[in-house]
Amino acid sequence: MRAGDAVAWPDPARRAAFEAWLAPLARRLGLDTASLCLASSDASFRRYLRIQGTGASLIIMDAPPPQEDVRPFVKIAQCIVDAGLNAPRVIAADAQQGFLLLSDLGRALYLDALRDADVGQADRLMSAAIGALVRFQTQVAATDWPPYDDALLRRELALFPQWCVQREFGVAWSAAQQADWDRVCDTLVQSALAQPKVPVHRDWMPRNLMIADPNPGILDFQDAVLGPVTYDIASLLRDAFLSWDEEREIDWAVRWWQQVRHTHALAGHAFAQDFAECWRAIEWMGLQRHLKVLGIFCRLKHRDGKPSYSADLGRFFGYATRVALRYAPLAALLPLLEPLSGQTLRRGYTF
Repeated sequence: MRAGDAVAWPDPARRAAFEAWLAPLARRLGLDTASLCLASSDASFRRYLRIQGTGASLIIMDAPPPQEDVRPFVKIAQCIVDAGLNAPRVIAADAQQGFLLLSDLGRALYLDALRDADVGQADRLMSAAIGALVRFQTQVAATDWPPYDDALLRRELALFPQWCVQREFGVAWSAAQQADWDRVCDTLVQSALAQPKVPVHRDWMPRNLMIADPNPGILDFQDAVLGPVTYDIASLLRDAFLSWDEEREIDWAVRWWQQVRHTHALAGHAFAQDFAECWRAIEWMGLQRHLKVLGIFCRLKHRDGKPSYSADLGRFFGYATRVALRYAPLAALLPLLEPLSGQTLRRGYTF
């Protein structure tokens, strides 16, 4: 379904529960139930509906349990708002049934704006996103957020061989290839765990940022954790759906580094004084994410019936290959990537 479509309910029981939840809210808040339409859906089981209220539209999150749990969203949204950033405000919540009524941050995605932007406009948008990220990393109270620890980093990396290598491409690694993969994973995990720990959004990318006032509006933060300081800047610079030339990536990375290096987030860390070391950490952290996303996009295709994400596999093979070529400790990844990226090209996907 596309944004603006009428709302379909494959499960009659879920529809009945939704209507019973919405009816008293509609009466109390003056919501026009006839205006209800799809706002967006994502790679999870969540979807978002838009409804017209008195003078403004509102967003409804439909997050069916047990696949989804809205409680982290509610908790983290308040943390973000308390830090002076622009996240949806929770107006009403039924955590048991997975329904939230939220303020509406609008319809203008950063992703769409950046695709159409000239150099100056793109720079202004990215500068605002970087400034908000620094505030997120340094001002959001995240002391009890889950840790981005060794176990989670490795679970994410394991998605690549399971869903991309084996399921998507039908490749079985030898014992020697598996050993090479394990060594690369150890290198990436050790680099991530050595970094200062800050609030990590985990998807700080143009598709989850909105053109809003104040700018940007921040979405899709329910999986936030406490973890490596470079994770979100790597996500922003090397996006799933939009790529930049490296000169611009480095320029924006320097701006982030200059803002965050003097804060407690980087206090005493080596790359607070050395941008070259910071850039290496960003690239290695980005590689962990790229390998994870390659696995996730293939899982969406094969497990969840969402094949459209696989159109961007080539972009991520390009990111991963570039980093593996540049750093000797990651070189063993190249012969694992090349057979897969070659097949990707032959299937017609572009890098």
